[in-house]
Amino acid sequence: MPSASSASGRPVPPRAPWGRDFRKLWVGQTASQLGEHTGLVVLPLYAVLTLDADAGQVGALRAAGQVPVLLLALVAGAWVDGWRTRSVMVLTDVGRALALAAAAAAGFLGVLGLPALFAVVFVAGALSVFFDVAYQASLVRMVDRDQLLRGNSALEGSRSAAQFGGPAVGGALVSLLSAPVAVASSAVFFALSFLSIRRIRAGETVPVSSERPSGVGRRIKEGLGFVAGDVSLRAVSLASAAFQFFFAATTTVHLLFLSRELNLSGAAIGLALAATGPGALLGSLLAARLPSRFGYGPVLVYAAGIGDAVMLCVPALHGSPAVTVPVLLAVSFVFGAFGQLVNVTVMAVRQAVTPDGLQGRVAATINFAGLGLAPPGSLLGGWLAHECGLRGGLLLAAAGMLVSPVVLALSPLARMGRTLPVQGTGARPT
Repeated sequence: MPSASSASGRPVPPRAPWGRDFRKLWVGQTASQLGEHTGLVVLPLYAVLTLDADAGQVGALRAAGQVPVLLLALVAGAWVDGWRTRSVMVLTDVGRALALAAAAAAGFLGVLGLPALFAVVFVAGALSVFFDVAYQASLVRMVDRDQLLRGNSALEGSRSAAQFGGPAVGGALVSLLSAPVAVASSAVFFALSFLSIRRIRAGETVPVSSERPSGVGRRIKEGLGFVAGDVSLRAVSLASAAFQFFFAATTTVHLLFLSRELNLSGAAIGLALAATGPGALLGSLLAARLPSRFGYGPVLVYAAGIGDAVMLCVPALHGSPAVTVPVLLAVSFVFGAFGQLVNVTVMAVRQAVTPDGLQGRVAATINFAGLGLAPPGSLLGGWLAHECGLRGGLLLAAAGMLVSPVVLALSPLARMGRTLPVQGTGARPT
């Protein structure tokens, strides 16, 4: 295979075969996802258990970590499409490790207050935006097309492992040791990710600069235009936006409901949330079989409907942990399984219709459309908890998540058949 050109016009080595470099990416991405998912539980729990934060403050704290998606996702996509993804991932790992290490040190000294915690959450969220776009684009550059399915399965499996391990480790450390120790664990995960990814030696096929619009603004516009002009990606963006908005609201009330209404310990909360991970592993396996058997459209609609509807069981829970924790485990498992089934199926659709040179911008645009609504969703969750109580607020937020499968059912995606569309054709039934 002839060598490609980098963004500076210099040749880069050909794509490496499947092997050591991909394993380094897999290990690094797994560690980074563990750090991110640990932090998603640890930092709000630090605010609740150590700083006695109320519902509005927890919602605002979660929003601070999600606002960077709204502010930076499109810029990240344009930037990643012109840079080596390895460099982006390494730099963001270093930044997040330093930010969380500083927060842990301040926590040990007893000087980590809410303003500083807001700053740490914002910085970590901003760097995660760039890392997430980079790792989603990295596989397309590192391996050939016939290896994409295998690579995506491995990376999604690692993300599932992070969903399982992150909350469990974070909740256990908060409960058994201290919140600052739990914060420090996230920094360690990011450091491990840095050490693994920096050892990648595979070349990347970065598009030549003359083949791309010159300015960041023009590159962002090209990505937005491509997503808006493709019927598949447009429907994915709308469904993702609806889901992320109400999921952020649900998650905000969920943490408060588990700790204050059901009186669960940090370890029990971590265990209940961690069941999402093994469910997601099952969802990854199902995604390899169900779309080709039943059709991509039906799988998307029914999986989204079942996965979102199961969250309506949580507000009905009462009683001791011996009763509530097993039910919460089952709910998290089902939610993880069907949610992952949707995620993998959507990723396959997105990659199938997107040219290599637009992978970063398309991923960033969809993240912007979906996760960009998470900050107001988190604020909505805090408001619902305050105005309607924890049980009523959680019920309303969880019911709102059903808007997403309704959007999918009404879109052309619902009519997709057993084969993926090709670039530029949209979601046509087969």
